Amino acid sequence: MSEFRLPSLGADMDDATLREWFVKPGDVVQKGDIVAAVETNKGIIDIEIFEGGTIEQLLVGLDEKVPVGTALALYRGEHESAVEEFARECVQRPKKNDSTEPSALTAKTKHPPLEAPARKRVSPAARQRARELGVNPDTLHGSGPGGAVTLEDVIASAGPAAPVSSTTTNADASASGMRQAIAAAMARSKREIPHYYLSTTIDMTRALDWLQAQNAERPLPERMVYAILLLKAVARAVKKIPEVNGFFVDGQAQLSVPVHIGVAVSLRTGGLVVPALHDVNEQALDQLMPEFFDLVDRARSGHLRGSELQDGTITVTSLGEQGVETVLPIIFPPQLAIVGFGSVIERVLPVAGKPAVRRVINASLAADHRVSDGHRGGLFLAEIDRLLQEPESL
Repeated sequence: MSEFRLPSLGADMDDATLREWFVKPGDVVQKGDIVAAVETNKGIIDIEIFEGGTIEQLLVGLDEKVPVGTALALYRGEHESAVEEFARECVQRPKKNDSTEPSALTAKTKHPPLEAPARKRVSPAARQRARELGVNPDTLHGSGPGGAVTLEDVIASAGPAAPVSSTTTNADASASGMRQAIAAAMARSKREIPHYYLSTTIDMTRALDWLQAQNAERPLPERMVYAILLLKAVARAVKKIPEVNGFFVDGQAQLSVPVHIGVAVSLRTGGLVVPALHDVNEQALDQLMPEFFDLVDRARSGHLRGSELQDGTITVTSLGEQGVETVLPIIFPPQLAIVGFGSVIERVLPVAGKPAVRRVINASLAADHRVSDGHRGGLFLAEIDRLLQEPESL
């Protein structure tokens, strides 16, 4: 019997509250299936199982808060099922001069089984508001991603006479908790990681002209934003300077071959999360664009997968929308580096010996001095610059 444990979803996570079970005892699951949703200081996170098998028991009840590493359920893995089936056949195979029936094997556990109730996906704020209004959110039609019931759905169901509640206070408290978690993670980063910082100015004129020409031939839903060029350039540059991609764990660097870029997403309620786009270096821009939008939408609606918060190998943050020209970011532990991009601005630069107005962006790098140095970091930024001068190659 194997244990399905609450994973750590980041350096700033110590515990979580179980909000939903999507399975019940007897259900067969495949590797990567979502089996539960937990609430952390980052919002509601969908937790996947990393081995196929059969759910035997649910060990943690709804709305129960447990620390990282707690066994949430017991399941029989595929390899265990195959071995037990073979053993059962051996036991049941009749033997000569054996008139006794094989005895049944019974599994014992210290945990009483819990049945998974049928519940819709409901945001924490919506469930709290529903309790205050005496509304059963499981009976509502959800307008959120995947039919999730949102705060607006609950309020609408109660009609215009719905009383004012403490939802704002609860949201403020949630944002405050996230802010404390972010502060703890960033304090740890600055305390433990010897940062070095570099920045450069990249001429984006050719890349933006190319992007405009591409979008002119596309329907509106398929048009790309320039952020996708930045993400792909970072992922491609990692191939040349691999020591910025990976983790520093147990006193040594663990470089990663896949490039899973953590995307810093600001939340409407305050704070931010850093979910990862997987295998960015291997995907075409047309594939990345819808995945990028989907990731941001789910991050802001509180429906991320646990693996998306665990798998980032390097992070990209951008404050261009806020008009910030230069970003000096802090590494997200235990990663090795983070790249920051400011806003695109116009600047007069020499082109073929003559002054010209060009659209430029500032790119900055914060990296771990235990693993790389300023020379390698400079080559990394230079490679990002070179790739953005050839956008058609991305």
